[in-house]
Order: sequence, then structure tokens, then C-alpha cells
Amino acid sequence: MLSNAIKRCDVKTSDRCAVRVEKLRKVYPNGTIAVKGISFCVKRGEIFGFLGPNGAGKTTTVRMLVGLTTITSGRAEICGYDITRYGKRVKKHIGVVPDISNLYSELTCYQNLLFSAKMYGIKGETARRNVEEILRFFGLEKYRNTRFKALSKGLRRRLTIAAALVHNPRIVFLDEPTSGLDVVSRRLLWNKLVKLNSKGITIFLTTHNIYEAFSLSHRVAVINKGKIVAIGTPEELSRKFSVREVLEVGFYPRNPAPQELLDSLRGVLDAKMNSGRLELIIDDEIEALESLASYAKRRGLRISLLRLREADAEEVFLRIIGEEK
Repeated sequence: MLSNAIKRCDVKTSDRCAVRVEKLRKVYPNGTIAVKGISFCVKRGEIFGFLGPNGAGKTTTVRMLVGLTTITSGRAEICGYDITRYGKRVKKHIGVVPDISNLYSELTCYQNLLFSAKMYGIKGETARRNVEEILRFFGLEKYRNTRFKALSKGLRRRLTIAAALVHNPRIVFLDEPTSGLDVVSRRLLWNKLVKLNSKGITIFLTTHNIYEAFSLSHRVAVINKGKIVAIGTPEELSRKFSVREVLEVGFYPRNPAPQELLDSLRGVLDAKMNSGRLELIIDDEIEALESLASYAKRRGLRISLLRLREADAEEVFLRIIGEEK
């Protein structure tokens, strides 16, 4: 079943978009504008990260794309089909993994998957074959007769994703797939998503986890306050929005408050405390270091830690969001 996922969506060979969105807008009856005319293309066979803070418009966008809420204006296509006109055809091509599982707690893993297959119109030997293959792919064979409610959180998440794949979709929409998982479960699930993508499945990954988006995605779109504020590969976004460096600093006998350093030092854009050490986002290395040494001397402090590093994904994200305030 999964080996057939490389089959293309029913689109023109010249169109590389598995998902095409043009000026998509959502206004609720109370006048709230949740999505403000966004446009983007998800290429066939890529992992597309849809990243943004809570309330940015991520979930509303996905709900429009999968047919769970109406579009106010604009246009969206999945596999070449307009989702408003050809909703039933679109649903054959997509799998949807909500942030909260929609499986049945009293059913076993096998029963849940078989039920999901039937919901997509897959029956008989084909359904059983698909279920067996998806159980193997997600390492759930030994849990086939275990009820959903008895599974660990990580196993529940795996089964929820498996249920969205049992009908062999071309595109999978994942909403916060690793939220609340421990490190081991999260990394195992990341590996499974990469393997799924290697089989030709396009993955639309909605998340507010910056590291998840930057680690897994071929391209990332950042949405904030209902607008797409940046889009590109993780490398492109890092080059475009990265500050030059981060200066990690520690003082003896005490660390001053971040705001005090921000007010006192030159060449520093931001300051925060992280795990007992100060992190200074700087735009002028020489000026920041000279200013830091002068500050320590005036205050009678000794610099116990001083380390320069490049900005990480979180700092790039904050820079993108910050430029839109």
C-alpha cells in the first residue's frame, strides 16, 4: 500500500503544486479576520512546514484546505482539484491527522485501522492488506490487539497517523503531530515522517515547534496574525533573517538582569536569560565585546563565561515575527 504512494496526484505534469493556495481568506460571522488573503504552493513530494505562534491562523487555514470550514474568499486546489467544487475527490487524496486523536478508545489498533479503511470505502482483502502493512510500517504489530486507551501517548500518536494513511493518500495534513511527546517518542515519529516522505507522500506539517519545522521541512512558511510573513527553505530563512551572532555570557559573582544589559551595552539587539546564563543577540561583535568589558569593569564583575555562536532556529523565528510587530 505505502509503496504505491509515489503515484502522482491527478494534475498536469507541468504543475508541481500538490497544494495551491491563492488569496485565501477567512472571516468569521463576528467579524474576526483569521486568515488575510494568503498565497503559497506546496510542491509535490515535499515536507512543507506551516509554522506560527498560537492564534496565527494555522489551524483555520488547514481546516479550510481539508473541507472542515468554509472559505470566505480566494481559491485553493489540492491535486489540481478546486476544493470548493470537488470536495469529495479531494478527500480521496488526503489524510488528516488532528492535534487530538479521533480514534475509538475501546477498539484495538487493528479494529481502529480497519474501521478507518471502511470509512474511506476500502473493504475486504484490500482493507486487511492495507492495515497489516501500516501496522508493520509504524512498528505496531505487537499492539494489534491492544485497545487504544491502553497505549502510551507516543503509540497513540503513531496509530492516529497510521489511520490517516490506511487509504493510501497522496498528501497528509498533520496538526502538531508531536505535541506533548517525550524526546524519544518525538524523534521516532520524526523518523517515520521522513520515511513516509521518501515514499512520495507530500506532508503538510502544521506546528508551532520551531525546531521541528526547521529540522524536517524542505520549505517553511511562517504565518503570523493571519498573514504569510516569510517562506523559503530553512537555510534561506536563516540567511535572510538571522542576526549575526549570539553571545553567551556569565558574570561572577552575579548575573545582572537582561534588561539592564540591553540598556547598558552597545551593539546588542536583545538579551535574555537561558538556563542560568545570559544570551545576547548582537549585530556588532567588536562593539558588543568592548562594551561588555567596560560594563564588567564599571560594575566590579568578572566575566566567567564568554562564547560566540550562530543564531539558532528559534532566534531566526523570533526575528521574523518581530519584524512584523
